[in-house]
Amino acid sequence: MSTLTPSQAATSLGVSAETLRYWERADILSPVGRDSSGRRVYTDGDIESIDVIKCLRQTAMPIRTIREFVELAREGRGTERARLEMLRAHREQVLDDIRKQQEALDYIEHKIAYYEEITR
Repeated sequence: MSTLTPSQAATSLGVSAETLRYWERADILSPVGRDSSGRRVYTDGDIESIDVIKCLRQTAMPIRTIREFVELAREGRGTERARLEMLRAHREQVLDDIRKQQEALDYIEHKIAYYEEITR
């Protein structure tokens, strides 16, 4: 099993070390292990968990909801249906956000074309 320092984990995942500490304090990332000197070390399992959290945050899932999802995952077997439903609901929100962003982008593209036309 390989381990990473907080700095290495943050760099490889594209988040700050402070973000990792915040996620631990917010109880959405389980406390990570420590080396013999007491420094945090991130395992492959921690990295997988961080990838999930990062994805959910990038898609605007609130910390409170991520915490609920993580708590269900920590409970293990028997919570799969609840986690599935949470992800399905979140997917619908993400798709709605994408539609709204696409509409905004289409409008911006229209305005660019307009201004390009009148500034020739």
